[in-house]
Amino acid sequence: MNRIDRTFERLRARGERALVGFVTAGDPTAEKSLEIVRTMCAAGLDILELGVPFSDPTADGPVIQRSSGRALRAGMTLAGVLRMVREIRRTTEIPVVVFTYYNPILAYGAAAFHRDAVSAGADGVLVVDLPPEESSDLTSQWPDESLALIRLVAPTTPPERMSAIAAQASGFLYLVSMTGVTGSAGIDPEEIRAVTRELTSRSRGTPVCIGFGISTPDQVAALGSIADGAVVGSAFERIIEANLDRPELPETVGEAVRSLKNATLGTERRLETSGYAPRACGKGI
Repeated sequence: MNRIDRTFERLRARGERALVGFVTAGDPTAEKSLEIVRTMCAAGLDILELGVPFSDPTADGPVIQRSSGRALRAGMTLAGVLRMVREIRRTTEIPVVVFTYYNPILAYGAAAFHRDAVSAGADGVLVVDLPPEESSDLTSQWPDESLALIRLVAPTTPPERMSAIAAQASGFLYLVSMTGVTGSAGIDPEEIRAVTRELTSRSRGTPVCIGFGISTPDQVAALGSIADGAVVGSAFERIIEANLDRPELPETVGEAVRSLKNATLGTERRLETSGYAPRACGKGI
């Protein structure tokens, strides 16, 4: 049982849902990014998704595309992301998922990536553009299953394919809340409920987390009734982008984490929040 499994087990025992937070590694600089991430972890984040900046994204919206541009200009690479994971692991046991496209891993080498990611303290990897039918090219070069391969499921995924994806999943299943890119608007509450029920019935006990277009505490709280966790990314990157030169940037992101995490606790356990209310990406759930 790795850190991801232990985290979901602990949260379930406490009646909580997971807050999964994404930021692009190296945005705006490697040093500031590490400070931001450490503050997020201390503020109550359950799982960290650390994005590898990529020059040709297909699933990322303009906010995360710009964050990747800033990180690439600052010199961040996949090797740099793994060094950052190692630094994060010095101060926290929070699960870390490396969020990437396949090309950086292909250039790095699949076996070398597994070795170095596990050595650094990463717990999983999500490869956005790697379909299950082709993932054996990656996993066949891995010596074991110590690195969870997080699988994506779309709202348009047929039920039979959901079952096939779930059979290969580890860590958690990432359910995309809508067709489109990160940060998009237009979550359909009834559709996502129906898709989540279908996926959960086929997940074989693997936790289901919902992402894309999730940005407010109300949305996170609503997801708690249908899924095991919520993934927030563009909302954090908007804060970073709006406060690039401000010394209080890490704490500003930390305040957002505290407010969003509070929404995962259930009504009876929610704490007083800081009043953080980022601009909603969708209609809510």
